Amino acid sequence: MSTTRPYSPGDRGPEPSGASGASEGGVSAGASEGGVPATGASEAGGAGSSPAPPAGRQVRRLSFDGESGVVPLARDFTRQALYAWGWLPAATADQRAAAEDVLLVVSELVTNACLHAEGPDELWIACDKKVIRIEVTDRGVGQPAPRTPHRAGRPGGHGMFIVQRLCLDWGVVRTPGVAGKTVWAELGAPA
Repeated sequence: MSTTRPYSPGDRGPEPSGASGASEGGVSAGASEGGVPATGASEAGGAGSSPAPPAGRQVRRLSFDGESGVVPLARDFTRQALYAWGWLPAATADQRAAAEDVLLVVSELVTNACLHAEGPDELWIACDKKVIRIEVTDRGVGQPAPRTPHRAGRPGGHGMFIVQRLCLDWGVVRTPGVAGKTVWAELGAPA
């Protein structure tokens, strides 16, 4: 379902800003498995930071400031998060498909920011036991929407149609007085 609601039905509202660098267990959200910070990733904490995410929710954030090759960078960052959160390696075909869907949605949202905005500013992903939420922030003024009618046999124009088909819900958040937008999507966790 395509929507421009600022957040999904039943959601508690937008995530507090700054909470996107923390993960459960005190492990840096931007750290790789060896504890080395990932490129462009940030950690929560310090003066003025927002509260940590709710218990059971794990969050990672990647800034694209000054980066090139942002689509593969976003996929690699997301893949590392999926490994850290236990989505990968997948034990079943359904779990593998769920992880591949997450990677595809990340690719589509970041690619759309590259093609239709001035490029992505930030990737934010959060996972709890039931849902993974992906947010891509950019400075673009356009409104993402699936092309209608969808023309399956033609190249291009499939990104938001794919997001719409794979996700539980998706939408766009705009902050008054701030240029750009955040496009978010939510996918169900594998069983």
